Amino acid sequence: MARYFDVHPVDPQRRAIGQVVEIVREGGLIAYPTDSCFALGCQLGNREGLERIREIRNLDDRHHFTLVCRDFAQLGQFVQVSNAMFRLVKASTPGSYTFILPATKEVPRRLMHAKKKTVGVRIPDHVVAQALLTELGEPILSSTLLLPDETEPLTQGWEIKDRLDNALDAVIDSGDCGVEPTTVIDLSQDEPEIVRRGAGDASRFE
Repeated sequence: MARYFDVHPVDPQRRAIGQVVEIVREGGLIAYPTDSCFALGCQLGNREGLERIREIRNLDDRHHFTLVCRDFAQLGQFVQVSNAMFRLVKASTPGSYTFILPATKEVPRRLMHAKKKTVGVRIPDHVVAQALLTELGEPILSSTLLLPDETEPLTQGWEIKDRLDNALDAVIDSGDCGVEPTTVIDLSQDEPEIVRRGAGDASRFE
């Protein structure tokens, strides 16, 4: 059964954030709000958590998981950003974008795209997500909370708790956080490729 945390959207309670982070460090899987929609998240090296996300979302090995990072400095530890792409990424973060980039050796192989050796990264512009990342001190391995055969992500904390109670260890609710997933941009080649148009303005990458 998932623990339910009602967290203030502007001034998150430190005690609640600390309790959620402890659950993550102990191998738990959480649902948490971002600036685009809810995400599933676990610790970077949590192999079981990764499989639980795959199971909930019915994902295959071609899916790009996302490392949700606190800031640009942390992001730079896990992906290679060429000089040409640096300004684009810097100008778009924090925000509702996911960037697909070549992974560094810091990223476990099982998180990379099987053939391309790439991984998704993003820096959310959301107070609660940032509080979690700051307390944890490392990226959260994440995937949009979009259930199989459904076109819209779940947006209400109580509904997530109700529907996924036995599949999660914690649900963080801080009110509405939007229904549109991030805009996904592949920056692993010479030219940006818009993989998915979402909450972030894609025009700067065209």
